Amino acid sequence: MLRKKECVAMLLAGGQGSRLYALTSNIAKPAVSFGSKYRIIDFPLSNCINSGIDTVGVLTQYQPLVLNEYVGNGQPWDLDRTFGGVHILSPYEAKTDTSWYKGTANAIYQNIRFMKMYDPEYVLILSGDHIYKMDYDKMLSAHKAAGADCTIACMQVPMKEASRFGILNTNPDGTIYEFEEKPKQPKSDLASMGIYVFTASKLFKYLEEDDKDPNSEKDFGKNILPKMLAAGEKMYSYRFEGYWKDVGTISSLWEANMDLLGVTPNFELADKDRVIHSRSPLAPPAYVEGEVINSIVATGGEIEGKVVNSVVGTNCTIEKGAEVVDCVLMGNITVKAGAKLNYAIIDEDVVIGENAVIGAEKAEAEKVESKTSGITVLGRGITVSKNGKVPAGEIVDKNV
Repeated sequence: MLRKKECVAMLLAGGQGSRLYALTSNIAKPAVSFGSKYRIIDFPLSNCINSGIDTVGVLTQYQPLVLNEYVGNGQPWDLDRTFGGVHILSPYEAKTDTSWYKGTANAIYQNIRFMKMYDPEYVLILSGDHIYKMDYDKMLSAHKAAGADCTIACMQVPMKEASRFGILNTNPDGTIYEFEEKPKQPKSDLASMGIYVFTASKLFKYLEEDDKDPNSEKDFGKNILPKMLAAGEKMYSYRFEGYWKDVGTISSLWEANMDLLGVTPNFELADKDRVIHSRSPLAPPAYVEGEVINSIVATGGEIEGKVVNSVVGTNCTIEKGAEVVDCVLMGNITVKAGAKLNYAIIDEDVVIGENAVIGAEKAEAEKVESKTSGITVLGRGITVSKNGKVPAGEIVDKNV
């Protein structure tokens, strides 16, 4: 008897994440730490299993080592299945013309045999760099009810920001009559979230045609979706109204972490109905003797200094006399006595020496013209020496 899956999810996790600068010098963007105990990829993986989707292909390419090790056999997300489960899919050499992924559509096309192995009726395409909770099963049900060939998740954004997104122009019944990729003068405020449900047979048809087109950029937004619209396929929008954040920049990553501190009431990670799972390291409760105000502190480590309005990851040590304000500390970080950290993102395995000064107070830092909107960034594994100083808005990936 042929075994099959109704829906297979394909998670695009191979992007370089260049706008995160030092944070993605050595790891893929979906492997970046978030919210004291998570990594970005925890969100789409958890959404899948919470939505009843237990077959997920994770497409990796750029610096995949940490990401591959983290995902492993998928056990933390209940994706360690004998039939289905999670699979790491990297570019590989075959007899036919294969190479590095040339675009989002080409990445999915190169793994068409993986999808067909499960003979799915539907394929869910996801991005690996968004923070959100979503029930994909509701979107899949809407897709079926509409008899759609493709359904695109979307949400309203301010019109002044609409040109940053793929924009859907829709009829009152939700059908899409036009898709514009980052238009200079958008006609609508409905932004694509980069989440698609395709009827599998249609997806395979357009991917195969796109692969043969020498003029195509091999991209969903620029090629696949416009071609489907032009051919008269049934395309519908699916409106999402919950919390969603594209954490592709330093400022958006910092903002999403700060949203955990109670600024955004509709983003609650402690929601027991839709748990976000992670492969968080085993560690004892954090030892806290210092002052902690409006902050999240993960397990392990010792907090003897002062922490204000910050997110502190696993196994962080903040010594007596040190101050951490408006910061994101990702994990395994030591802040020595007397050090002052303000408005900064500190990657894993960093040591900050005694009396070092990192960044500046938020109000002053925001006035600094920089690639990171004044947020100071220290990359993975570096050491800042005693009395060292890193100015506001600097991006540092070597010892100071």
